[in-house]
Amino acid sequence: MNLLSRERTIAPPGFNRWLVPPAAIAAHMCIGQVYGFSVFNKPLMAELGVPISNIQWAYAIALVMLGLSAAVFGKWVERSGPRRTLVASCACFCGGLLLASLGVYLKSLALVLFGYGFVGGIGLGLGYIAPVSTLVKWFPDRPGMATGMAIMGFGGGALIGSPLGQELMKYYQNGTHTGAAQALATMAGLYSLFILMAAVTVRVPADGWKPDGYVPSEQKNSMITSARVAVDTAWRTPQFWLLWIVLCMNVSAGIGVLGRAADMFQDMFLGAAVSDAQKTSNAAIGAGFAGLLSISNLGGRFIWSSISDRTGRKTVYCLYFILGAVLYALLPWAQQTQNKVLFVSLTAGIISMYGGGFATIPAYLRDLFGTYQVGAIHGRLITSWSVAAVIGPALVNGLYDSRVAAGVPKAEAYNGTFYMMCGLLMVGLVANLLVRPVATKHHHP
Repeated sequence: MNLLSRERTIAPPGFNRWLVPPAAIAAHMCIGQVYGFSVFNKPLMAELGVPISNIQWAYAIALVMLGLSAAVFGKWVERSGPRRTLVASCACFCGGLLLASLGVYLKSLALVLFGYGFVGGIGLGLGYIAPVSTLVKWFPDRPGMATGMAIMGFGGGALIGSPLGQELMKYYQNGTHTGAAQALATMAGLYSLFILMAAVTVRVPADGWKPDGYVPSEQKNSMITSARVAVDTAWRTPQFWLLWIVLCMNVSAGIGVLGRAADMFQDMFLGAAVSDAQKTSNAAIGAGFAGLLSISNLGGRFIWSSISDRTGRKTVYCLYFILGAVLYALLPWAQQTQNKVLFVSLTAGIISMYGGGFATIPAYLRDLFGTYQVGAIHGRLITSWSVAAVIGPALVNGLYDSRVAAGVPKAEAYNGTFYMMCGLLMVGLVANLLVRPVATKHHHP
């Protein structure tokens, strides 16, 4: 167990900090498989004999547990260091995949929800905050770019997870089974290798380390501070709760759509499949659309967060909310005109800013509260993700199901949700505009 201690991961003098981002990205791309969960929706529906809305609870519970576990274990992550945290994340996330696989084999929805949602969700929370906290400490000169590097891996998880899950199910499929159980078990084994490799590679900087030539700067009335704010103080400030609302609205406006991306594209543009060949083709197209959104999610996390290093976090969040609302308002028109290229472009833009919001928030926290316990502060803040994981899918699934039940064609059933998302983004815009620098009375000695 000594090998996993934080002390064993302190980097020696002369260590190249650019060796850390690949480990962080690898770990995040593994746990980011949660974004590719939609490719399992219909196979699990067929295996378990329940509606897709029931299957989606595994996705929602996983994201709820991500936020809750990050909040609960945030201080432990700071004390224990990234190596021990990543090993614990691997045990929970990959163990959750194995339990979900067993649940499919036993035809037990409860075991799937417990394994993938509850146990796997704890692994998501641990694996999410540890690399982010580590990279913020390694790149004090470019915190937005640093958090973007780490979190873009999480956003790109579906880029690997969606096609991998699709191909594994196709490989294991037989006359009576979809191959979902075997695919989940295989993914557990593959992901565990890469997370453990990342745990061996990762390092933390020694106390007092700073990049060559870096001089911390602080301007009067600036949003950036060089002071330190403890987590138990930070979460009692108005700035913390305003950013909590900012992240919650940004996530709620994107997570429900992203979670049903494959099904949405099929319903809106491909219509009902008649033959088995057409069903297979539609599933492949839907998975391709989900993968494309994953690329946008991944790219947005790095590009937008890097831009924030120049524009400031507050400015870039204003862009997310204003531009995002405009793009959402145009989606129904793209659907009505059956303009697939426009629809894909609009959704790609929305998801890029959804991902950018995730990547920019740790740097926003670092600006306001310093690096002292930024990982633990981040862990508590992303409880907003847990709330959004319920709000977003509930709005999308609930409104969609009610409109379909009322006789609205499936192709048009999502349009009301798009306008609702515009309202959520406006709430986030107001909260962001109210953010001010943290009062000096909250600074840690």
